[in-house]
Amino acid sequence: MAYVHAEIASQPDCWREAAQLAPTVADRLPRPGERVAVVGCGTSWFMAMAYAGLREQAGQGETDAFQASEFPAGRRYDRLVAITRSGTTTEVLELLSALRGQVPTTVLVGDPGSPAVELADAAVTMPFADERSVVQTRFATTALALLRAHLGDDLGRLVADAEVTVRAPLPIDPAGIEQVTFLGRGWTVGLAQEAALKCREAATFWAEAYPAMDYRHGPISVAAPGRLVWAFGGIPDGLPEDVAATGAAFVHSRTHGCRTVLTSWAAGRTPVDPMADLILAQRFAVALATSRGLDPDAPRHLTRSVVLA
Repeated sequence: MAYVHAEIASQPDCWREAAQLAPTVADRLPRPGERVAVVGCGTSWFMAMAYAGLREQAGQGETDAFQASEFPAGRRYDRLVAITRSGTTTEVLELLSALRGQVPTTVLVGDPGSPAVELADAAVTMPFADERSVVQTRFATTALALLRAHLGDDLGRLVADAEVTVRAPLPIDPAGIEQVTFLGRGWTVGLAQEAALKCREAATFWAEAYPAMDYRHGPISVAAPGRLVWAFGGIPDGLPEDVAATGAAFVHSRTHGCRTVLTSWAAGRTPVDPMADLILAQRFAVALATSRGLDPDAPRHLTRSVVLA
């Protein structure tokens, strides 16, 4: 576990560097009022979802997120942003190639020498956040940190919260959990999807993700003793009580049942930023893998980049 442990722990430093980088690459990123599509695959798609929600929430313009393979041909956008750690993923390269000369494209990428850099109109390279792990953690969150800084978010508190969550005790013992469902609202739906993916990738574990308001429209039926519901960001009224009635455990950035678990040291009683809470979920996934006798640096059936013939 040499790679994934170190990469998860390095996220506060990577986010600091992203905050410093953001002003220097502002001309390559979406401008207020532009209609923007953001694409990626797997983890990168979930970061695209989170950014799309944040950009619209900030009033910066209509923003849609797509899997690169599912980009709607013929739909008009002012700019396309592609997030890709390796810059070699087949679906991303095919889309960038197809859109050349039709819409301005920007790629956020870890490897400055990758094919995606050549295909895009503009590139933001972040080799300081690139990874050796198959399971992606710090590159994706650093891309989102950079985009948040570009939206005007002050990353100071986010980094402070991350410094807490890279060291804090896990809110629950993974060894006693047989299933987990992650929930989000608005932009944190993407974080919930990413947390569930980490559990599936690293630990081959039964993990699901849903919008928090939709959870009681069916998915709550799998909640039971020995299972876990973990929510990012704001939660609907009554949700903790409804989960408690099933016998499942409930984790939020602020509460575990009725007991305070984690608050921001900088803000006292305010919950940690959901992106910092995602670090806890990444660590939970790695701990799950360990408890199941698995090596999260060698997940089955997966490669660092999907390159199709």
